[in-house]
Amino acid sequence: MTQEKFTTDILIIGMGAAGQLAALYAYDANPELNITIVTKALKGKGGCSRMVQGGLNVVLNEADSHEKHLMDTLKGGQYVNNQDLAKTLVEEATPTIKEMETRFGCFFDRNPDGTIHQKPFAGQSFDRTVHKGDLTGIEMISRTTEQVMKRDITVLEECRAVDLLLDSFGREVTGALLLDIRQGRFIVAEASATLVATGGGPTQYRFHAPGPEKSVDGLGMLYRAGVVMRDMEMIQFHPTGLIIPGSVVAGSLLEEGLRGAGAYLYNGQGERYMKNYAPDVAERATRDVVSRSAFLEMLAGRECEEGGVRIDAAHMGSEFVLENFPGMCNRCRQFGYDLSREPVPVSPTAHFVMGGADIDKDCHTSIERLFVAGEDAGGVHGGNRLGGNGICESTVYGRQAGKSLARYMDRNKSQPAETAKSMVEELIENHTRPFNKENGEDAFKLRAELQECNWIKAGVVRNGNDMEEAVREIAAIRGAATDIALTGGRPYNMLWNTYIDFMNMLDVSDMVVASALARKESRAAHYRSDYPEQNDEIGLFNSFIIRGDDGLPETSSKPVEFTYKTVEECRNYKK
Repeated sequence: MTQEKFTTDILIIGMGAAGQLAALYAYDANPELNITIVTKALKGKGGCSRMVQGGLNVVLNEADSHEKHLMDTLKGGQYVNNQDLAKTLVEEATPTIKEMETRFGCFFDRNPDGTIHQKPFAGQSFDRTVHKGDLTGIEMISRTTEQVMKRDITVLEECRAVDLLLDSFGREVTGALLLDIRQGRFIVAEASATLVATGGGPTQYRFHAPGPEKSVDGLGMLYRAGVVMRDMEMIQFHPTGLIIPGSVVAGSLLEEGLRGAGAYLYNGQGERYMKNYAPDVAERATRDVVSRSAFLEMLAGRECEEGGVRIDAAHMGSEFVLENFPGMCNRCRQFGYDLSREPVPVSPTAHFVMGGADIDKDCHTSIERLFVAGEDAGGVHGGNRLGGNGICESTVYGRQAGKSLARYMDRNKSQPAETAKSMVEELIENHTRPFNKENGEDAFKLRAELQECNWIKAGVVRNGNDMEEAVREIAAIRGAATDIALTGGRPYNMLWNTYIDFMNMLDVSDMVVASALARKESRAAHYRSDYPEQNDEIGLFNSFIIRGDDGLPETSSKPVEFTYKTVEECRNYKK
């Protein structure tokens, strides 16, 4: 099959906050650089960053400190964070947020005295979440997209990366194989440096918060390229995803700020159950605790008639809720719920991948010429991400990546090595094989089976027996996937794109289950009913995973490096 080819200095895969800020900072450092962004969606219209409601955690108040933000982050991550990455996050968030306003025109809500307003979020010792109402992501992505369009930065819309390209030794990335969704044709993108910033988007679960275009693409591509991945057992389930039977937006979030402001959670028997699980902080506990508590209530048969639990903000006053959470109120109203006046049914929903590529604070990976930023990277959040630290990571590490890419290009003028012989042809064959079958398996059906398997056996509550079954079920689903048949033309073939999405989900499912089996304790977002306690005697490690020659995940571990704070300091920290 013929394909087009182009060469660029910097290839950025993904157009969320991390990808756009990387492009902006790299370009502003050296406008002579040829920078190309690839996005599955239209400019500024897709991805996870745009969906952010809550805001960014930033130290701005003199009564707050980077030390407090760091300790909140390490405590929330249950001590297994990469402390270098976490420290960079909290320290660089302050200048980053100021530059978002002064350089890129992204303005946040104000106090009466003109200072930036900061609201409370669960798991934090200080009200430090900067926001634009409850539609922060739309403001940020709208402004950064405008800035990208003002610069000589190429954007390929409705174009997806399907795999990274490597040299014959597998030591450096030479670019990526792209699929032009509109034309249904492949494009070879050769690049001196490549940044993967697709956002994780754990849609391999039945209930998931990210939109349907999110499909852990970056994580799948990184794994297949041989990148060292870390902490893949740590999947965050947001406690309050909307229950909307039969809708593709089921799992859409009611964000952290609602609980931070004082909303209550009730089970189907009308009990405010969080007082039983976290009596000191109740609904303002960290996401892992609140999600697990809801799931256990559901398992115990105390779910509401819609199948989950209910969040109630009515006691705060209808006017207050409508004024402070207009986006959430509008979304609920679309599905017949009045958030300002009545309880709304919610369920834990797969939201965020704490694991990802093993990077340093300049976004370098284990493979030369490859950088990763945002949710595709692991280590910042440890075992659990605090609300408000996710989009903060994307902005901070987008900025870090952009500066790092510019420095790298300044030092490395040479072009990458040639792509391994026949690699492009083999990848195209893999991605088009289903077109050779007239009758076969249905990609949508197999995807639903995978999502159900992950939800039940590798989700909020796990155990060894279930996960061993999940290994076998995922392998069987992968076997069935070899018989998927695709029909129709290739331009705008959504079934074909679903197939590619699904294959990424399979690879990430393998990583999650393998890492979860290796961690024989419960910690943060990883909860095993057969090992229900956190065990610091054996559990203070980071899990690492790499794709073996047989295509299966190979796991290893290393002790956590307590470079700034000891485990005792983390454990004894009081918010």
